[in-house]
Amino acid sequence: MDFRPTEEQAAAVGLAAQIFRDLATHERLAAAGTGTDAELWKALAGSGLIAAVEDVGLLGLVLLLEEQGRTTAQVPFAATCTYGLLAVAAHGSAEQRARLLPALAAGEAVATGAFPARGRFTADAHGRLTGTAQAVPWLRDATHVLVPSADRQLWLVRTDASGAETAPQETTAPWSAGRLVLDGAEAERLGGGGASDAGGDGDAYAAVLASARTAFAGLQAGVCAGSLARAVAHTGEREQFGRPLSTNQAVMLRAADAYMDTEAIRVTAYEAAWRIDQGLPAHEHAVTAAWWASEAGKRVVHAGQHLHGGMGADLDHPVHRHFLWGRQLDAYLGCGSELLAELGAVLAREV
Repeated sequence: MDFRPTEEQAAAVGLAAQIFRDLATHERLAAAGTGTDAELWKALAGSGLIAAVEDVGLLGLVLLLEEQGRTTAQVPFAATCTYGLLAVAAHGSAEQRARLLPALAAGEAVATGAFPARGRFTADAHGRLTGTAQAVPWLRDATHVLVPSADRQLWLVRTDASGAETAPQETTAPWSAGRLVLDGAEAERLGGGGASDAGGDGDAYAAVLASARTAFAGLQAGVCAGSLARAVAHTGEREQFGRPLSTNQAVMLRAADAYMDTEAIRVTAYEAAWRIDQGLPAHEHAVTAAWWASEAGKRVVHAGQHLHGGMGADLDHPVHRHFLWGRQLDAYLGCGSELLAELGAVLAREV
């Protein structure tokens, strides 16, 4: 396997880093509250970074999401790309791709997903969905929601469709989340079950879930890297008893553990993304990446907050935002114990 970014991926990452660094400042994030930074979203779309995801693949998206995570930029980048752009490109019909992809690539349409399935939604014979998801990320911004039914068929629901209701829902991280209630809502089957979805509905659902877990693990790697960078800067400048905090052995060891955890999240996300891009089996690799993002991620953001001392408990301090994102990503798409049980079941079947 080769994780080295291609020339195209490296150029996209460099551009993303510049945009996030320039626009996702602490002042702008504080002003945005729990909402999306519309100007930043327009800048990403205008630069072609959203459209570029089709070309740079899932590994490229993971690299881009790392840059978002470093700044905790409040835009629905991961959700739109995984549940919209990549899902439609891989599993949509030719008509759906022609109709939906241009708007998604231009940032004019925003997608999210009510994942994982957990049997919350059912579809009748006419393709109308009923069910509830309590907290769907970026739902307040979304024009489309990818909804898996209890039998793991994939359905696209417009948020303004008849029978669909949304309401704001606050979560740990400021992700413009919402509660989705479908009552016989009009929906369209992704791919329609035709040749473009030849692998079957369960395979399409599993593929989207694996991509989402991998992408959000990449986002967590960035969140952790950003938290650790802030902790290193703080402990290098803050003095106690006449010397920087960073010279204390306990501080160095805590930071070193956080660094190793961050690297573990990063490399497992890279491996899962690379395998998916290569068309190789990657279920257990995506679960492994998600497990590291959950278990190690919460350790890192706790360490980042702890190493800031009393400042880390300040709700207005930038590192606290990393803490909130890290805890939200810990729970999203499965917490550590749930993922470990799933991974164990997969490995048991292979023995």
